[in-house]
Amino acid sequence: MGRLLAVGLLGIALALLGERLLALRNRLKASREVESVDLPNCHLIKGIEAGADDIDILPNGLAFFSVGLKCPGLHSFSPDKPGGILMMDLKKENPRALELRISRGFNLASFNPHGISTFIDSDDTVYLFVVNHPEFKNTVEIFKFEEEENSLLHLKTIKHELLPSVNDIIAVGPAHFYATNDHYFSDPFLKYLETYLNLHWANVVYYSPDEVKVVAEGFDAANGINISPDKKYIYVADILAHEIHVLEKHPNMNLTQLKVLKLDTLVDNLSIDPSSGDILVGCHPNGQKLFVYDPNNPPSSEVLRIQNILSEKPTVTTVYANNGSVLQGSSVASVYDRKLLIGTLYHRALYCEL
Repeated sequence: MGRLLAVGLLGIALALLGERLLALRNRLKASREVESVDLPNCHLIKGIEAGADDIDILPNGLAFFSVGLKCPGLHSFSPDKPGGILMMDLKKENPRALELRISRGFNLASFNPHGISTFIDSDDTVYLFVVNHPEFKNTVEIFKFEEEENSLLHLKTIKHELLPSVNDIIAVGPAHFYATNDHYFSDPFLKYLETYLNLHWANVVYYSPDEVKVVAEGFDAANGINISPDKKYIYVADILAHEIHVLEKHPNMNLTQLKVLKLDTLVDNLSIDPSSGDILVGCHPNGQKLFVYDPNNPPSSEVLRIQNILSEKPTVTTVYANNGSVLQGSSVASVYDRKLLIGTLYHRALYCEL
């Protein structure tokens, strides 16, 4: 009787493991292939060889790139080189990406930048917020951008128990931001277990010097985050659920969910087209290729434009798609004055004139 019970329990366990594995493959879109959608006037950006996970562009056309991200178990083309912040002036005729100097005292050797966001204060001071993973830990770094010197002055490092696995950030004040946690846990093994079991424990946190609180939760893997041009709504990408959540922002900075847009791809970072308010999304058509890297079958890239997301039927169009022959693992797309920048998790970056 005991052996029969053991065999029965083992069978149930194996069945549950198989079901979870099949569900994970579906969440990763492991069988999806993408058809190319080309843009005519594009070239790879010199100096970006190991990823530009996030991009943020100031109203004056200065674009910031977060480069060189490294994560446990993720491929890297430059595993021993620290990350950095690059800048490109999109108002120039032939813009180039230049690395910004960072002030003394900041630990450059362990700099591992992820999501970024800029904030312009009432006195025109520009702050750059950077999600950082030094030694695979989680911090948010706040810098002051000094344009004349092409440098960043480090102001503050933020650590908090409600920021255990920070992915992306949107600044809403000089020391205030919303941030996504793509996992509830910070330990790598527990992260894998959380993903495998599909626990939906990821969340969004609001941070200010006076208050830190969870303002939205229940995400599979909360990833990119941004804010509407009128500052009324927060947009959150849930990468493994293939969704973009629209949340209404309240005066006390709490969020309430307004709607969810379901897509057929893994949605990463979100950018706003300043001329239209459209959302540009860097996407991964096949997440399994992204996480299990094969140079002979590399991860593909996809950029979507979402128009009128608050309407009953938003318009979703494919701006760019590539099978990995040019660009592998697109994570972000940002536009300024008919110039499109596409970054990747660990590969190259693309500059296009639309």
